Amino acid sequence: MHATHDSAAPPAPTIGFDQFLAVDIRIGTIVAAEISAKARKPAYVLTIDFGPTIGTKRSSAQITEHYTPQELVGTQVAAVVNFPPRQIGPVMSEVLTLGFPDAEGRVVLVRPSEPVPNGGRLF
Repeated sequence: MHATHDSAAPPAPTIGFDQFLAVDIRIGTIVAAEISAKARKPAYVLTIDFGPTIGTKRSSAQITEHYTPQELVGTQVAAVVNFPPRQIGPVMSEVLTLGFPDAEGRVVLVRPSEPVPNGGRLF
């Protein structure tokens, strides 16, 4: 996570293009979403299908303010798929689902404006 979500914060230090390419951001379709009952902060456990190469992965996401589990199923989202798995409360989160903060700091998901094949890599 970034040190701050403040839109007025200065940009992060310059990185090389190779560093950008090392971050594998893919598109996947949420196939299941459920409330993470034991989470300290309200969160959902998402099951995301990234296609045959990457498969299905789980992600813990604090996105309860803008979305319900029912409306998330079938939605495509962007996620970092090459971070190591991370234990978040009772959930082993395998990918980092991406979003931006709204004016109140609540997460708005990064989603394509048109359907794209699962597993497609951001470029």
